[in-house]
Amino acid sequence: VRLACRLVDTHPEELTTTAFAEECRSLFENDDTVTIEEIVGDELKEKGYGGIYNVGKGATHAPRLVMLTYNPPEDVMVTDDLEEDKSTIALVGKGIVYDTGGLAIKSRVGMCGMKHDMGGASGVLGGFMAAVKLRTPRKIRLFLCLAENAIGPNSVRNDDIITLYSGKTVEINNSDAEGRLVLGDAVAHVTKHCDDVGLVLDMATLTGAQLVSTGKMHAAILANTEELEQRAVKAGLASGDLCYPLLYAPELLKKEFNSKVADMKNSVKDRSNAQCSCAGHFIESHIDENYQGGWIHVDMAGPGSKAERGTGYGVGLVLSLVGAPGFDTRQ
Repeated sequence: VRLACRLVDTHPEELTTTAFAEECRSLFENDDTVTIEEIVGDELKEKGYGGIYNVGKGATHAPRLVMLTYNPPEDVMVTDDLEEDKSTIALVGKGIVYDTGGLAIKSRVGMCGMKHDMGGASGVLGGFMAAVKLRTPRKIRLFLCLAENAIGPNSVRNDDIITLYSGKTVEINNSDAEGRLVLGDAVAHVTKHCDDVGLVLDMATLTGAQLVSTGKMHAAILANTEELEQRAVKAGLASGDLCYPLLYAPELLKKEFNSKVADMKNSVKDRSNAQCSCAGHFIESHIDENYQGGWIHVDMAGPGSKAERGTGYGVGLVLSLVGAPGFDTRQ
């Protein structure tokens, strides 16, 4: 939890995408159970990660997709619950180290505090690190989407059309709706390449609408099954990282992203029509069509910070959902 808080509170000239990646390496440099890979800068463009690349291409420090994998030691004890479900869990975190809004620039007041826009990445990283230290008897994958949504001559523009890793094209109508773009790339990667994954959980300070939907204490969750929705709520109650379900209705809400020139726009037409759910469904739309597993989206814009400081939200929720020792039996 302290790791997540420290990262959220670190000022943006210090916590660059480069520094965040170096932090990940330093945390696990002496741990043989964790492997780390990265896709950085122009390599993202070459390999088709148009969301992460375009969001971060205007910044001084290159955007990155940092991928960590934990393989539990052979001697760990497996609980009865994990014996029934041994599938790998993939954690995906929005790591926008600073969000100016891009060319759709935020106001002077609205921009202050946007160093917290990597709260999702810090939460899943903290949960991942704790799960590793607790020798959790389950394989866990972690994907951190690191970028700075900066302003410059190379920044993505409203009206640009970009292609995400899913292969779907997106018309940018709001460069300040960037989190869903980077997460879309990551969930597409996970569900296309990681055959062992049975649950994808993405976590992000995604929308201001989350506070309207579920308040300052409860994260908003969107899940593709009722069982996962209930599981997330129970995990929140057990861990103290409270969460509450949103409306799940992709068939009704996808029209909000209709575009005349691309597969979709990146921001809704009607902000009064379940905007927080819409943002989650945008991410969901980039999940590979052949993926048959579960998906949980956690929008924690509200509970991720309090009185201008990071809370460490997400660490406990992750530990509960992965069944870490000490969290697997909590009621």
